[in-house]
Amino acid sequence: MTMKAVFLPGNRRVELRAVAVPSPGPGEVLIQVKASCICRSDLSLYYGDAVISGGGACITGHEPAGVVVQAGAGVHTFRTGDRVAVYLAVGCGVCDYCRMGNFHLCPTWRCLGFTADGGNAEYLVVPELNCLRIPDSMSFVAAAISTDAFGTLFSACRKLGLSGASAVGLWGLGPMGASGVLAAKALGARVVALDPVAERRDFADGLGADLTLDPTAPDTRERLQAFTAGHGLDAAIDCSGNQAAQTMALDAVAPLGRVAFIGEAKQTTLRTSEHLLRKQITLLGSWYFNIAEYQDIVRTIVTHGIDLERLATHRFSLAEAETAFRLFDERKTEKAVFVL
Repeated sequence: MTMKAVFLPGNRRVELRAVAVPSPGPGEVLIQVKASCICRSDLSLYYGDAVISGGGACITGHEPAGVVVQAGAGVHTFRTGDRVAVYLAVGCGVCDYCRMGNFHLCPTWRCLGFTADGGNAEYLVVPELNCLRIPDSMSFVAAAISTDAFGTLFSACRKLGLSGASAVGLWGLGPMGASGVLAAKALGARVVALDPVAERRDFADGLGADLTLDPTAPDTRERLQAFTAGHGLDAAIDCSGNQAAQTMALDAVAPLGRVAFIGEAKQTTLRTSEHLLRKQITLLGSWYFNIAEYQDIVRTIVTHGIDLERLATHRFSLAEAETAFRLFDERKTEKAVFVL
């Protein structure tokens, strides 16, 4: 029995191949995929310069959700018919980081869609440990978005200690930044959202941002100061990976402020004395979330009535994969989702 699956061999090529439906081994489940998101990091595969070493030979897709249709030997918790999202990092299960729930920090980890077959396919096999149970009220599209997009930003917001007393700036309003607006507002923070693209600023307005700004405008720094009554931001998140945006975020936070870098970037430049020493800023990288956080992620989505489907501006079939990646690459979509 075969299935359709999407591969990205590089040089902006997209291949829809017929491959064998995988069988679950011990401790694994077979999932019928119902939704799978395209992420900006997938474009590194699309171009042929994978951000995760060794990526490119596997079925793509690291943000899937679906239904368990078969359980392998030794599976104890999940059964046929269970609705699940999928944690993208497959760890060894026994190292210190895996036992903490940080599978993505495991020394021998594999990443769905990069170094292990992912969810841009009709079926997917993953360890039972990677299954994230979703409530009946959550759609599969929302469940797919709840992991890498919303989950990553929710985790970053908590690492930054956001609360109703916080003013936070978000640089880069693609799907990750838009998720950050929703996550920060759910935690009670006041949010200023920054992006040079007017349509993205308008979208962030609709998601509840308190102020949207063009970071390239000449009066932006003054308006940031006015937003915080001259104090400076309590926290900042960069989702763009743009060096100018990262520097601006470091400039905009107050002394003892906290900054999280999320956007992928090869390198950046810090003014070490000015930023880290004189202002005593805390700078952290935040990539994905601890698997134990997912219950809080789902609880926040449900109790705050967060409509993650609003982020899915375009939906495609697997047969439309070439169009989906081309439009996503051209920034003509926000969150693009394969719906099966």
